[in-house]
Amino acid sequence: MQTDFCKQLGVDAPIFAFTHCRDVVVEVSKAGGIGVLGAVGFSAEQLKEELDWIDAHIGDHIYGVDTAIPQKYEGMDKSTPEELVAMIQAAIPEQHRDFTAKLLNDAGVPEWPDANDGISLSFSAVQAQALVDEALTRPKCKMIVNALGTPPPEIVKQVHDAGRLIGALAGRLKHGIAHKEAGLDFVVCQGSEGGGHAGEVTSMVLWPQMIDAVAPLPVLAAGGIGNGRQMLAAMSMGAAGVWMGSRWLISTEAQAEPAQRESYKSASSEDTVRSRSFTGKTARMLKNEWTEAWEQQDTPDPLPMPLQGYLTFDAVRRTHRYAGVEDCQKVAFNPVGQVVGQMNTEESCRDIMYSLLNEYAEALENVQGLSS
Repeated sequence: MQTDFCKQLGVDAPIFAFTHCRDVVVEVSKAGGIGVLGAVGFSAEQLKEELDWIDAHIGDHIYGVDTAIPQKYEGMDKSTPEELVAMIQAAIPEQHRDFTAKLLNDAGVPEWPDANDGISLSFSAVQAQALVDEALTRPKCKMIVNALGTPPPEIVKQVHDAGRLIGALAGRLKHGIAHKEAGLDFVVCQGSEGGGHAGEVTSMVLWPQMIDAVAPLPVLAAGGIGNGRQMLAAMSMGAAGVWMGSRWLISTEAQAEPAQRESYKSASSEDTVRSRSFTGKTARMLKNEWTEAWEQQDTPDPLPMPLQGYLTFDAVRRTHRYAGVEDCQKVAFNPVGQVVGQMNTEESCRDIMYSLLNEYAEALENVQGLSS
C-alpha cells in the first residue's frame, strides 16, 4: 500500500506516527511506517541523545523530527536562547506561579528532583534552530515538521539544502496555503478532533478542502484517525497518508506511567476539551480539575504562548513522572484526540500497524462490494 509520497520517502505504508517516545519511532518505522519524534521540551543535547539511540536501533529505516516554531510569540526579538528564557521567566506574573503551585500541591504532586536543571521548552525560532541543526546531522532523518505554523524561510532553505523534506501542520485552510507558498514539501492537515494544537474545523470538512487547495502538494490527514476505517476515509479523499498521534499513547512501547495509561483507557470521546491552560494556545487534552480551574472567572487567564508553556513546563514533567501519586491525574497534562474513546487496549506498535492495515483492507473490500 504505497502512495507516491511513500515512494518518495521509501516507506511501505502511508502511516506517520507522531510521538515523543523514541521506542515508538523505531518500532513504527521498522513496521513499515515512519516514526516522527516530537522534540518540544528537548534541549539540543537531549535531542542528540535521543537520536543517537534511534540511529542505533532503527536499522536501515528512516524517521522524522517535529519541532514547534510559532510564527508569532513573545520574545521574537531575542537572539539567544538564554536571553529569551530570561525574558520569559521575568514576564510571568507571580499570581500565575502561585496558582499553578497550589493546584499541584493540592493534588499531592511531588516536586521535580532538580528544579534548576536548566531544561526548558523550545517554543521559539532561536531554540528550534539548534534542534533542526542536530536533526540534519542524521542521514536517516528524512523529514522535518513544524507543529506551529510556516517555518522561517532560512530553515526551509537549510532543510532543502540538506536534501530533506520539510512540512508543517495546518488546522486552517489559509495556513496550508501559506505552507505551499513558502515552498514546503507537504502539509499535515489536522481537524479539530485531533489531540494537541488543532483548529476549529472538523477533519471530514477540512481534509478535502485542504487537498484541493494545496494540490499537488501531498497532504497527510490528521485528527480523528484511530483505526483502518478512519484511515480509508482519509485516503479516499486524496490524502497521501495519515498522521497519527493519539493511537500510540498506550502502545506497549510508549513511555507512559500506568496511571496515565488508565486515564486514557477509561476516557470516552466526550472526555476531552480544547484548552489554553498548558501551552497558551488551544490544544485538545483530557479534561480534569486543572483545565476546569483555568476556566473559572475568579482565577488567572492563561498567558500567551510561550509564556504559559514555560509557566506549566514543570507541571507537565512532574505530572508525567509522578502520574500515579495521590491525585496527580486530577491536574495532569494528558494531550489526546477524540479517538481516545477507541483506545481501550494496550498493543505493540507493530500490532497496531497490522491492525490498521487489515482494517483498512476490510473496509475497502466492503466499499468495493457496494458497487458489485
